[in-house]
Amino acid sequence: MSFTFEGPVLEGMLVRLEPLDRGHAEGLALAAEEDRKSYGFTWVPVADEVEGYVSARLARAAAGTAVPYVQVERASGRVVGATGYWDPRLWPTGDSLCAVEVGGTWLAAASQGTGMNAEAKYLLFKHAFETWGVARLDLKTDARNSRSRAAIEGVGARFEGVLRNWSRSWVAGEDGRLRDSAVFSITAEEWPDRRVSLEERIAQVLGRRQPGSTTPSPV
Repeated sequence: MSFTFEGPVLEGMLVRLEPLDRGHAEGLALAAEEDRKSYGFTWVPVADEVEGYVSARLARAAAGTAVPYVQVERASGRVVGATGYWDPRLWPTGDSLCAVEVGGTWLAAASQGTGMNAEAKYLLFKHAFETWGVARLDLKTDARNSRSRAAIEGVGARFEGVLRNWSRSWVAGEDGRLRDSAVFSITAEEWPDRRVSLEERIAQVLGRRQPGSTTPSPV
């Protein structure tokens, strides 16, 4: 039996990851139009580009090369961003996944620094390692994007190096140019320790959100 690259709803305490569909377009457009200053190295569609953005990601999903998600804030039910799995690599037998990339991630300005990014990564990592049984998980970003690099290292990924002229640049004024990509990874052997660290980090955020609580809520 061949492996089918698709994912379920992934539910956390702060964020719910829902497989992307066309019904999410309006929420994505609203999220994308918040303060855009942090998107200098990442392409986030403006409102009138969202329909095409959704279509492109659904096309990749249909081709079996992506599992796109939207990020939904649980407290409000609002769509606040996107993320997903990309570029699956199968074992030679073709019946299971060897490695996968987590990427295409962005959050509305008001949702940045709230713990939702850490929990979204936790949910994606956990599913990849514990359900799909991957041996390796990749993350990449523009090598110049110090904020993104810090966030990736903050969720436990190890920096491996820079791939020069690796992929398209999304920086304004750099159309047609290639960017250097900083590459990070987590391996299956590292995951148990990374899982504990992420659970502790999320529990601290949840504890701070409950006035008077001395025991963080469970993840």
